[in-house]
Order: sequence, then C-alpha cells, then structure tokens
Amino acid sequence: MRAPSQSPLPVFDKLVHGGLFLLLAVTTRWRFGPLGLVATVATYGVLSEIVPALLLPDRSGDPFDALADPVGALFG
Repeated sequence: MRAPSQSPLPVFDKLVHGGLFLLLAVTTRWRFGPLGLVATVATYGVLSEIVPALLLPDRSGDPFDALADPVGALFG
C-alpha cells in the first residue's frame, strides 16, 4: 500500500515543484529584476529540500525535487 504522502503519479510531483519555482522566478524577476535571479531562486529550491531533511525528524529530502526546483527556476 502506498504511503498517503506519495503522489500516485511521481512525475506529477516533479512537475509541480518545477512549475512552482518557475512562477517564483518569474514573479521575482518582475519585482526585483534579473540580477542573480536564477542562482538565488535555484539555491533556495535546493536548500528548501536539504534543510528540512536535516533538521526536521519527520521530513525527508528528495534529490529529484531538489533538481526539479532549479530547473523550474531556470525556465522561469
């Protein structure tokens, strides 16, 4: 039986991560301009997976989510 937190479509989860970071990159650029945008948003995406996995006992990081976030930022 699948854990409740798992998506029935694992690829869909990565598309959501990428899409959210695409939107974050677009709105960040709209508000603050392009200087250092991709690097900043991509770094935030990777850290948003690593930090909770290391500091919160009930969380685990997904390396593919950590990859999908900066890819979405790059497209944004």
